[in-house]
Amino acid sequence: MRPTPIEHSLPISHIPDHSVRIAASPRGTLFSAAALFCTVWVAGCATPPSDPAERAVFIQNNDPLEPLNRETLDLNLFLDRILLKPVTKIYIAIVPEQGRDALRRALDNMKEPVVVINDVLQGELTRAGTSLGRFVINSTVGIGGFIDVAKDIGLEKQSGDFGQTLYVWGLPEGPYLVLPLLGPSNPRDAVGMGIDSYIDPFSYLATVKDIDEMQITRFVLDGIDQRARVIDVLDDLQKNSLDFYAQLRSLSQQRRAAQLKRGEAPEPGTNFYDDPAKASEPAPKPAEPAPPPAKTSRNTPVKGMSFSLSAAPPSAARSAVPARPRHYAGAPRQTPTGAPPSR
Repeated sequence: MRPTPIEHSLPISHIPDHSVRIAASPRGTLFSAAALFCTVWVAGCATPPSDPAERAVFIQNNDPLEPLNRETLDLNLFLDRILLKPVTKIYIAIVPEQGRDALRRALDNMKEPVVVINDVLQGELTRAGTSLGRFVINSTVGIGGFIDVAKDIGLEKQSGDFGQTLYVWGLPEGPYLVLPLLGPSNPRDAVGMGIDSYIDPFSYLATVKDIDEMQITRFVLDGIDQRARVIDVLDDLQKNSLDFYAQLRSLSQQRRAAQLKRGEAPEPGTNFYDDPAKASEPAPKPAEPAPPPAKTSRNTPVKGMSFSLSAAPPSAARSAVPARPRHYAGAPRQTPTGAPPSR
């Protein structure tokens, strides 16, 4: 897996010269990876919990080496705090953003041959042809890759590393692993990094010509540039995470899963903490309000009577009905003239 936020926690040029030559050479990288792999498996592992729910989370995290990984992360953060982060801040202050972007394009262009080889091994010939075309065009017209001319003509950047190749071939990834100086990874990707260094033409040229300084400079610049791109996001993540180790583990595993499935891994940004699975789900629609109840008259109609609706106001409706004569007690009843008196 390619390095993520804290992967180059210490520039190689600050390690003693003997260690530099071992780590910088392809064969030394393979030797170091093999030695580290054996050391990890000899070290103690976390005991799986007995509770079924906790055990399910334990299996999902795929981190039986968590005690050792946490100690390694603490070491990486310490080296980052006293060395890499101060150097990165100076780099950001001196080099403008356009210069940093140009340097990133040049470093990516030097990785194109490795991408071509791995795409061929994975049977992705179209992607391999695209990466080869990018390397030729950007190395010549793009002045060593400082200008991405290939992208302007429709040749988009491809992904490919030997860890991904082993994934395509069906090799399991193994447990989550935090490597010293290199950060989050796993045994499959650790071996893949060693193979990529071995088949890299620039690494081979540096070894044959005995110009290890070229590789050292390349790795140091790559580490500083990677750190500069996530300096604010990583600081924010450390301040706001209840468990920085668990949060970093989850994000790195999700990012690597996207790379393995040929998906472009998202760049860190304002939505760095969002769960990619939840982002794809549509927002639930608000429930429609219930229709208001029908209005009913307070007056109960008398049986046998019928009513018709009228737009006239109540006063007008009452005036349309002829008034009945009223009789009062104590008043003599008047009889019409000419009618016989009642007995």
